[in-house]
Amino acid sequence: MRKLLVVLLVALFSLSLFAAGEGEAADTSKAQYTIKYATGDPPDVLTASAHADAVMFKNYVEARSGGRIKVEIYPANELGSEREQLEGVQLGSIQMCNVSEGTVGIFFPEILALSVPYAFRTYTEAWAVADSPYMKNLMGKMVKDTGIRNLDVNQNGFRNFSNNVRPVRTPADMKGLKIRTMEHRGHMAMVNELGANAVPIAWGELYSALQQKVVDGQENPPSLVQAMKFYEVQKYYTLDGHIYSIDFTFINNKFYNSLPADLRQIVYEGADISGTIHKSLETYVSNVTAVGALIEEGMEVYTPSAEEIAQFQQATQGPVMEWIKNEIDPKWVNDFMKTIDTVKKGLVAPSGTEPGNGFVIQQ
Repeated sequence: MRKLLVVLLVALFSLSLFAAGEGEAADTSKAQYTIKYATGDPPDVLTASAHADAVMFKNYVEARSGGRIKVEIYPANELGSEREQLEGVQLGSIQMCNVSEGTVGIFFPEILALSVPYAFRTYTEAWAVADSPYMKNLMGKMVKDTGIRNLDVNQNGFRNFSNNVRPVRTPADMKGLKIRTMEHRGHMAMVNELGANAVPIAWGELYSALQQKVVDGQENPPSLVQAMKFYEVQKYYTLDGHIYSIDFTFINNKFYNSLPADLRQIVYEGADISGTIHKSLETYVSNVTAVGALIEEGMEVYTPSAEEIAQFQQATQGPVMEWIKNEIDPKWVNDFMKTIDTVKKGLVAPSGTEPGNGFVIQQ
């Protein structure tokens, strides 16, 4: 499987250079613009989807611009926590970053609408919503309110609970557990509704917090549990998929608007193409390689039945939705759920053609 993944990534990276009309990396020694691109992922293109995204973006943009744009990648929180990265993008000291929706909520509360638990059961549903007019409107409001422009809606994956105390099969098993969440009030509300105690901890501090037993567990997709080696400090993993977690590629809007029109288009194209890598790699790793690897490392992995998932949904979805509606304009929550319902009914046929709107597999 790993050999297949290597072949796939080599082919896709080569395709990015081919699309740019270049056979090798561009000379950026005389670049007119420099993009500092920050991520929290470790620098591994085989397991860390945000880093693979950044590398693809760099290859494409530098080649396609003929070296007029230089992209400097800063992985593994080198430029600070996700919150500090996004703050840097807002201030303009960092041009781009790739962060999760949990961080976005600190700057743009309306993103809470996306944190309704157990709203999605398939990737196709989630990708269609990511590519919908609803998401475009939400991101349009964000750039107006914050000066932070979205280039692509990426994928962090379906989040699952892990812990070091006991197997979790039903909501009752969550009672009393201290679970690390992002600094995301919607996720915290969901964990608390299950009878556990939500503890927000920065991403870069999570491994040590688990190791030192500051918290009992955490909630992340299989790809990240593997990439961050959480299997070294966690025993039990429950594939409940409580939230489809989104990564966003952001750029400082003033910097973006300062680029000539042709370079703005190249940046958009680069983010769209690299976003395909991001979603494809995370989906592949989480569903093909990561779970097996976690089991080999000694984790006990449990897949809840449909009836057990329904118990989790019943315990959290209604209360969390009402909580979110008290925090932001309820229309964002209502429209989010309507969009999901429309997608499930097959009434939306996302085009997938507009840059920055995400990658969609048609049903």
